[in-house]
Amino acid sequence: MASFPESVNENDLGKAKFIGELLVPVAPFDQKSGRETWTVAFAPNGSYFAWSQGHRIVRLIPWTKCLKNFSVGHDGEETNALSPRRLSRQNSDGKQVIPVSGEPREHTIDCGDIIWGLAFGSSVPEKQSRCVNIGWHRFKFGEDQLLLATGLNNGRIKIWDVYTGKLLLNLMDHTDLVRDLTFAPDGSLMLVSASRDKTLRVWDLKDDGNMVKVLRGHQNWVYCSAFSPDSTILCSVGAGKAVFLWNMDKYTLIRKLEGHHNDVVSCEFSPDGALLATASYDTRVIVWDHHKATILLELGHLFPSPSPIFAGGANDRWVRSVSFCPDGRHIASITDDKLLRFWSIEDRAPQAIASVSNGLCCAFSAEGSVLAAGTRDGSVHFYECPRSIASLQHMCRMALRRVMTTQQVETLPIPTPLCDYLTYKVI
Repeated sequence: MASFPESVNENDLGKAKFIGELLVPVAPFDQKSGRETWTVAFAPNGSYFAWSQGHRIVRLIPWTKCLKNFSVGHDGEETNALSPRRLSRQNSDGKQVIPVSGEPREHTIDCGDIIWGLAFGSSVPEKQSRCVNIGWHRFKFGEDQLLLATGLNNGRIKIWDVYTGKLLLNLMDHTDLVRDLTFAPDGSLMLVSASRDKTLRVWDLKDDGNMVKVLRGHQNWVYCSAFSPDSTILCSVGAGKAVFLWNMDKYTLIRKLEGHHNDVVSCEFSPDGALLATASYDTRVIVWDHHKATILLELGHLFPSPSPIFAGGANDRWVRSVSFCPDGRHIASITDDKLLRFWSIEDRAPQAIASVSNGLCCAFSAEGSVLAAGTRDGSVHFYECPRSIASLQHMCRMALRRVMTTQQVETLPIPTPLCDYLTYKVI
């Protein structure tokens, strides 16, 4: 069995450009469990990169510092596209911590236990707490607040001020390790945690971290969760074949998506919210129209396509992670066959590949020009993403799909070919 179909010659595929890496110091005790980089994350404003480098440690590194070290850009010059927009100059007490002309500072944080999940959250003042009965709060988050949430092996979630490295909150309610964290992208500082205790928990950090709701339905471990761009839908996946979709206004289950043959371990929405990508141990990434519960695209990592029985076992091609590029046209996946693949949603074959041993996770930078891949040995590798100019058609489609569901598009008085394009039936 092969990693590519017979029609694709691996030697003809593009090679993703390796631009740098972050390594951990090697010591004899590092060979034991606990050194893995289970999660990497970029701040939504592009200011910081967070790296769970194993053994309880998280490093917060200014992203511009990484880029300068890697010499990304044309002719060795830093490009404007890679320069971050700084959101925060305040800590949780409202005090100024960084001069306007100053650079963000690097922090090394000891979380006290093995780190499984990381997530950045940024605050928007007009997004008030959903708790309307409490007029006083311990923390007053400014309009530029930037937080880091860490999910730990002991079931705790610790919330840190990114610009000071100060511990703000210690959330305790899970009864098993917290595998994944995700903030609502609307700036409300609503946090969802996914745990091996088979639950998802919703926390309101603007209400001093009070827990709002427990979402139950998974019969086994929950591996990953992701918000839609408008923060109204949550996707969660875990040790089971189903993909769960939740209404985050009512905290109710919308539906389950059925199609995978093994555990589903990673999920992410496209930037316009029209598509949902899920990665599974069944050797596939599935791209869904989650509004209609239909499969639009299957990205295979093992050929010929395995039977459901073989895909449901130890097939040596487990897909560990999937990430949607901010351009809405590319997807990255990392697999046990030691390959990182960059896919275009217009093709079923990878656009570029790179060799990554023991890869566990991947994430695109905020502007979509770099992909970070975390590994089992605690290191992070960075790759330059394939570049191409998006068509005006695609940009118009993304603009429309940000505000319209598939059902709403289908009611428009437009020709069928155009409707198929806007609903991604014709990608």
